[in-house]
Amino acid sequence: MDDGGLGEVIDEEAEIVEANVDQARKFANDDVHLTPSRWWFASSAFPMVAGTLGPVASAFSICSLVSPWRQHLPPGGDITDAPFVKDPPWLTIINAIQLVIAVISNMYLLLNMARRVRFTIAQPITIVGWYISSICLLSLSATASGPLLHGIPFPSSELVWSQAYYYGIWSAILYFIDASIMVITFYGAWSGHYSKDFMLTPSQRTLMLQTIMFLMYLLFGALVFCNVENWDYLDAVYWADVTLFTVGFGDFHPDTTLGRALMMPYALVGIISLGLVIGSIRSLVLDRGKRHVAARIEEKKRRKMIRTMTKHGDDAILQPIREDSQPFSPTQADNLPTTEFERRKAEFALMRQIQLQTSIRRRWMAMAISASSWIILWLVGAVIFVESEKPYQDWVYFDGFYFCFESLTTIGYGDMTLVSPGGKSFFVFWSLLALPTMTVLISNAGDTVVKFVRDSTLRLGNVTILPGEARVSEDIRHIISKVTCGKVFPDDLISPVPQDRASDTTTQRRPSAAASEKSEEPGPYDFSRTQPIHPNTDIEAEAHSLASRGRSGSTFTARVRRSLSRLRDPFNDLPTGTDFHFLLISEIQVVASHLKESTPHRYNFDQWAWYLKLIGEDESKAETHRQARPKTKKNKHSKHHHRSHQNQSNQNETDDHLVNDAHDEIHNTEGEAAEHTAWSWVGHQSPLMGSQQESEWILERLMDRLRECLSAERRHQLKMAARNVYEGHHITDTPHASSADEDK
Repeated sequence: MDDGGLGEVIDEEAEIVEANVDQARKFANDDVHLTPSRWWFASSAFPMVAGTLGPVASAFSICSLVSPWRQHLPPGGDITDAPFVKDPPWLTIINAIQLVIAVISNMYLLLNMARRVRFTIAQPITIVGWYISSICLLSLSATASGPLLHGIPFPSSELVWSQAYYYGIWSAILYFIDASIMVITFYGAWSGHYSKDFMLTPSQRTLMLQTIMFLMYLLFGALVFCNVENWDYLDAVYWADVTLFTVGFGDFHPDTTLGRALMMPYALVGIISLGLVIGSIRSLVLDRGKRHVAARIEEKKRRKMIRTMTKHGDDAILQPIREDSQPFSPTQADNLPTTEFERRKAEFALMRQIQLQTSIRRRWMAMAISASSWIILWLVGAVIFVESEKPYQDWVYFDGFYFCFESLTTIGYGDMTLVSPGGKSFFVFWSLLALPTMTVLISNAGDTVVKFVRDSTLRLGNVTILPGEARVSEDIRHIISKVTCGKVFPDDLISPVPQDRASDTTTQRRPSAAASEKSEEPGPYDFSRTQPIHPNTDIEAEAHSLASRGRSGSTFTARVRRSLSRLRDPFNDLPTGTDFHFLLISEIQVVASHLKESTPHRYNFDQWAWYLKLIGEDESKAETHRQARPKTKKNKHSKHHHRSHQNQSNQNETDDHLVNDAHDEIHNTEGEAAEHTAWSWVGHQSPLMGSQQESEWILERLMDRLRECLSAERRHQLKMAARNVYEGHHITDTPHASSADEDK
């Protein structure tokens, strides 16, 4: 049926609606900074912790099942030679049942993370299963005060609890912790704070698999060495843990030739596997975790600064300068920018200051948390070790304090070792927590304490031994500001990282050939050398002329890129057509090279202004700029209801309604889009807010811009082709019409 071109009209209007909807997210980064940290931990960190500690708890459950829970230690006897007392059948059966339930719970959790089982099915099974295992082990441990004391052929004072008994306690604690944090995760997903599917990264899945493989390797190695060296199995587990963690007390060591031969490959592979696990933990905690935490801290700092500026009346710099804007007072006009471009540049500098202060605070906060965790493990571990060893070695608190330190630092002199069943089992549990904590502490110390010492040494050298030409006064002011906590020279409290003057001088004296080679590589642009050119410059003609001159000294692509460098000025008009497409491709290549750098690439304001202009944003115009708000408000999107066809007789009336509805929807969407796309450098929709790197953000927008341009070019070519076909048919039909008139 002929709709009179209604379908084309609706399609065109729909394209405009979609374009306006996309504009609402054109300049914003991701929403990580708007999500409370507690829900990020519940959705990402908690499942990863549960998936990692769940196998550890199952491994401890195996250790509690393979050996009896009771030993007979006569007065004056040696605990290492104390015989085991057989467990009653009901204890072994219940212990085996809870282990099966726990393994099934672990499997459902992993299948849910692999998206093989639905969230609503897997999570209740996992949570209930872990709680059942925890309750069973706690109940069995409670029988130590009654049922397990009955029916023994010796006084109860000579009964001691073996390592298997304590492994059951540690396993019950881990099961309870895992189930509790998964309850929080399940509640957050059920209440709609995040998706019910675990969006785990490959590195998080790798950590869980590495943990499972490492525990299996440790338990299997203990099984081999307990048979080769004639050790008790749980003593072999303790020896394997001490060996793979490179502590090496020396209380257990292989005596046979076969054991020593097997120890070397076993230790080598195990230490490498442990290093991979620790590396994964460090990567997830320091790299992935810090992005989300830093984004949230930046958001809080941004709100606080804007609230303070608004309260004290210093928010004039945040107000866009439009043609109808009211002039500032004479006292304010002296300190405020006069153009919108300068105001945006000052606003950008303010956001960089927020980021710098947030980065410093985040690093020291991470250092404080990791140091506190390490100290707690040190002090609490010392208490438990002292209480475990006091009946056998008469330890005092300082002995446990000293033992924990040499264990944490993997010194392992061997002058103090563990002999109690509780101490050995707790050491395996404690070491699995202590060594990763030590690794994270060292990494955080490198970003804080070591960096502070290095920067202080460079600054002290710059003002004493190796004084520079222009930075001596800046370094002195910064040192005084640091010592006085910013009370003296507050503007110099935060300054760039000092550079080594000697290396700078050496670099300046190098031949210029190195600089010319470096200019061939794509990198940050030097806007100081930008030369304005006319927007209609034919880049292809210049490229062909470059090719005709030869390619000696540099590649053709590099020469064309240098020819495009003259365009990199946010105040100049952009080329059009193929020249603009070529420019976008060149910039995409440069930004893509920034993603390969070891540290995230950061751009100055002129570079940002250039890239924003490429994607359609002019920093010198205030139409899409707004004043930053201290707190965001959730926008409620209106729902549009479509009318249905009544009958065939009023089809034309329905078509008119559809066209009118499309125009009304476009008008409403344009109004909403105008509000959403208005953004500020210190607003919640700023490209600098969120966990996405600057290079990633720019690369995505440039690719979207190139896609839009190519799509528009394709539509234009299709319209031109259709017009040519139409004109060809019209010319062909004209002679026939003339001959028909002559016959009449």
